[in-house]
Amino acid sequence: MGPSGPESPAGGHESSRRELAAVLAEVVTCTRCPRLVDWRGTAALDPPRRYGGESYWRRPVPGMGDASARILLVGLAPAAHGGNRTGRVFTGDRSGDVLFEALHRAGLASRPTSIQATDGLQLRDLYIAAVNRCAPPDNRPTPEERDACLPYLVRELMALNEVGVVVALGAFAWDGALRAMAAIGQRPAGSRPRFGHAAEARVGRYRLLASFHPSQQNTFTGRLTPAMLDSIVARASELSAIDPGR
Repeated sequence: MGPSGPESPAGGHESSRRELAAVLAEVVTCTRCPRLVDWRGTAALDPPRRYGGESYWRRPVPGMGDASARILLVGLAPAAHGGNRTGRVFTGDRSGDVLFEALHRAGLASRPTSIQATDGLQLRDLYIAAVNRCAPPDNRPTPEERDACLPYLVRELMALNEVGVVVALGAFAWDGALRAMAAIGQRPAGSRPRFGHAAEARVGRYRLLASFHPSQQNTFTGRLTPAMLDSIVARASELSAIDPGR
């Protein structure tokens, strides 16, 4: 797949594919957040030595995956030298290395690595998106930047009509997922569920599942281990099979 097109294996719903493609086309040309437009270009001008000479994507990064997916995985935003470089979510950075190994072990990804947008990686029964689509300074979008970008996630959620399980990687993604669900009328029956690793909540027709983000800060310190992430992915697959959200 190139950065300009989502990967949707045969069997996905045509209407879902069309809407996801429409969202993708809008995402990659978005300039709603001037600070992030500036930052994604600035980061590309000062790459780490290992990426010296590479051509950076330097645009918003779209979601990717199976249009008939039952699981939606939501991250925070692209990494300055990951998705902002490769043009594909969780691709070309350490967080993606950890994540795709787990997804491959679970049979949701065709490869254990996600190196570049043309590496042939495909997702099965899974779609990956983010709350924000541009790399933010210090990985911290402002509330205004979150709100400007959130409609893209809302539209993806609406297009993915087989999704019953949403996995949030980190507290920012947990909050963003809840906001996106609320925008389409899906809310928890009681109080707003709190983020915590392995937390689960029923949110309207969805099951929301939490994991610590597979950032180096979490994986290098052991706060998130491969076994912990495998358990989250396995639980998401289990919930998607027994509770399709319909």
